[in-house]
Amino acid sequence: FRMTVQDIFSIRGRGTVVTGRIESGTLNVGDKIQIQSSSKTAVVTGIEIFHKVITQAQAGDNVGVLLKDISQQDVQQGDVLTGSGSMFAW
Repeated sequence: FRMTVQDIFSIRGRGTVVTGRIESGTLNVGDKIQIQSSSKTAVVTGIEIFHKVITQAQAGDNVGVLLKDISQQDVQQGDVLTGSGSMFAW
């Protein structure tokens, strides 16, 4: 999984949401991801496409990803999110 962050915002009571287009791989609710610029990891607690809640997204999808235990200060526009400890699937 690989995605470049386009925007970041916070939902009160839910957490931090990052948006962007998935460049490669798939993303599932419950996956652990890594923020490359800060080396922090987070768990995906939700995925949305155009206000529709989904459990899995794939390369080419424009998504909003809800991250557990990550603040808006932990991630910036342009940061790259990758699968944490996963093998690359080309």
